[in-house]
Amino acid sequence: MTFHLPPSDDVIAAALAEDLGVAPERIAEPSLAGVSLLDSDVTSSAVVPERAAFAGRIVCRQAGVVCGLPLVARLYEVLSRACEVWPVECFPLVAEGTAVAAGTAVMEIEGSARVVLAGERSALDFLMVLSGIATEARTWQRAAGDRVAVVDTRKTLPGMRSLSKYAVEVGGAHNHRAGLWDMVLIKDNHIGHAGGVRAAVVAARTAHPELLVECEADSIDQAVAAARAGADYVLLDNMDDELLARAVRAVREAAGDRVCLTEASGGITLERVTSIAATGVDRISTSALTLARPIDFGLDEIGDE
Repeated sequence: MTFHLPPSDDVIAAALAEDLGVAPERIAEPSLAGVSLLDSDVTSSAVVPERAAFAGRIVCRQAGVVCGLPLVARLYEVLSRACEVWPVECFPLVAEGTAVAAGTAVMEIEGSARVVLAGERSALDFLMVLSGIATEARTWQRAAGDRVAVVDTRKTLPGMRSLSKYAVEVGGAHNHRAGLWDMVLIKDNHIGHAGGVRAAVVAARTAHPELLVECEADSIDQAVAAARAGADYVLLDNMDDELLARAVRAVREAAGDRVCLTEASGGITLERVTSIAATGVDRISTSALTLARPIDFGLDEIGDE
């Protein structure tokens, strides 16, 4: 399967700039940088000869789903261009989204030793975070089965949302809305200001007929009101399995011939996924995907293994 990496040069520049202690503009605009950018890596510039070459492999230190290889390759393209030295080349050894065992080499890297070392931490950090998300996503989606979609949330590291959601897809789970702009999601605070569930859904549908409308419900009465008002999704919040099953049936009955899907959210744990899926909900949302524990990677120079 081919995955399309979202635009990432800004986050790459921010990560490299943070590690090198320079302004992101020095990464993004090569004319502002020059070879002197590598002097910011005070260790490598002091002990590694300027023309030294590096050949090594990125190794996954623990089992997981590999995600972020194209990002690593792009990071070294950006850094090589900014440093204006001979380019670092990256050669993937496994496909993006591959589940690997601990000790598996996932990419070979060749080029200027100073550039490789200057980008090492940022490259590995991206791989660690995204692979952790992809691994968690695959675990949850397999637990839920094929009928129920496990979806992410907007709870991500700031600046990392699009990449985090990319990793969720690589892991085999699904994306919820990208942000506040691409879908209406009415929550309890909105309902209070709007004057009730029905008023909130009608107002949202009127203002944005082009968008999907989802409404949170913490009771069956609210769920039925949302379905009857025309919501596309009803988010069933913090319900136990028995109440979820009743709410799902009530929403489908209230929607009649119109499709109104249900989503379980709040208090979701991996241990509950199978029983939640059995209630008949259409999807399960959880922040556990994008807030997953990173998977450890390391860069080993060939010959030093």
